Parts: sequence; C-alpha cells; structure tokens
Amino acid sequence: MGLLEGKTAIITGGSRGIGEAIVNRFVEEGAKVAFTYRSSSEAAEKIVSRLGADNVKAYQSDAASFSDGEQLIKNVLADFGKIDILVNNAGVTKDTLLMRMSEQMWDDVININLKSVFNLTKNIMRPMMKARGGSIINISSVVGIMGNAGQANYVASKSGVIGFTKTIAKEVGSRNIRCNAIAPGFIETDMTEELDDSTREAYLNNIPLKRLGKGDEVANACVFLASDLSSYISGQTINVCGALCC
Repeated sequence: MGLLEGKTAIITGGSRGIGEAIVNRFVEEGAKVAFTYRSSSEAAEKIVSRLGADNVKAYQSDAASFSDGEQLIKNVLADFGKIDILVNNAGVTKDTLLMRMSEQMWDDVININLKSVFNLTKNIMRPMMKARGGSIINISSVVGIMGNAGQANYVASKSGVIGFTKTIAKEVGSRNIRCNAIAPGFIETDMTEELDDSTREAYLNNIPLKRLGKGDEVANACVFLASDLSSYISGQTINVCGALCC
C-alpha cells in the first residue's frame, strides 16, 4: 500500500516542473490527484493520459484569482468527494533589479506566488475543518530565507509564504490540520535548462552537494509531509537545497 493510499490531493501548477513531479509521486503513492494549470492545456492532457483518468483530473484555474480558487474547491469536492491534501505550488519569476522592476512585475509575482496561497488555503479551510484533518503544503524557496539580488518580488513572495505557513499551523492545529512549507533550492526545471554554462557553474559552486536538485527530490519531501509519517510535524519549513541554505 502506498503512503497516500485513500487520500485526495489538490496540486496547483501541476502541469510542468516541480508540480508535475509532485503529481507523479502522489499517484505512485496511491493518491487521487486534482491538479491545476493556467494555460498549458496540452501538457495537462498528456499527464492525465499518461497517469490515467481514474487517478488524476486537470482543472484550468488561475491561482491568483480568489473566485477561481473558490470554484476549484467546489469542483474537486463534487468530483472526488473529499480533499485531504493541498499543495500550493503555482509560481512565476519576473527577475530584475529593483531599480528596473515595474509595478506590474511586482504585482504579478506577488499575486501568483503569495495571494494564490491565501486563495486556496482560505477556500479549503471549511472542508478540512469539517473533516477534522488535512495537510497543507506550501512551496516556498530558499531565496525566501536567504534573499537574492534581482529577485525582490520573488523573495518577498516566498518569504511571505513561510510566515503564512507558520500562522496557519497555529490557527488550525486544534482541528488536526497541519501546514508546512518546502523551500527548494536550485532544481532542474525548464527555467534552469535555459541557464548559460557560466551561470550554472556559479550556482554549482555555491551548492555543497555540487549539483542541482531534481523535481522528484522535492516531490519526495511533499509525500512525507502529506502522509501520516509526518503526523506531528506542522509549522515547519523543510529546505530541499543540497545544503545551500543551512
């Protein structure tokens, strides 16, 4: 039996990168998975085809929209009957030095990376409280702990996720709802594949394990926090970063 057998999960931004890796691992561990995408319908359809419609369902939803989040929770409850796990993974980067950063670049990143976490968590509170249990996992970043030049918007959003996580853990712990964060370091994704050799080398020089992480390694941490193995862990941030931030 898998670690997530009998559980139902929502994963935002599940059509690519770390989100897709989490979808894959959750299905492997026996969960039924609802995942969202904003525009990449073809990629979402391929995931459903590969993993099977009995195991996963894709929903087009804008994580930055409160009303979309409200409707998503209603739709997943109608389709699956319950929600045991929420993984707030949707995120974007719009990097530049603060002097060059536009208000729109700031707002876009804060809305998608941070407001989305509020949107989904707020709307899932009542169903989880009624069930008297649940696990909420928020994907932050090590730069939310360390800071990083050229990413003021992204860092602010990911730092906010960590503070939000600690607060929600305190607010709903009495209802047996746990809330934790995962802070990935530099992970092999579509974005890191576009790095030039000199930039990649600079990153590797700062990582004690001397390699980029894999999406599966972040997903494994999500499986742990979603499962009963972590039943007394809440309000914590787990760094998956090869000792970059320690």
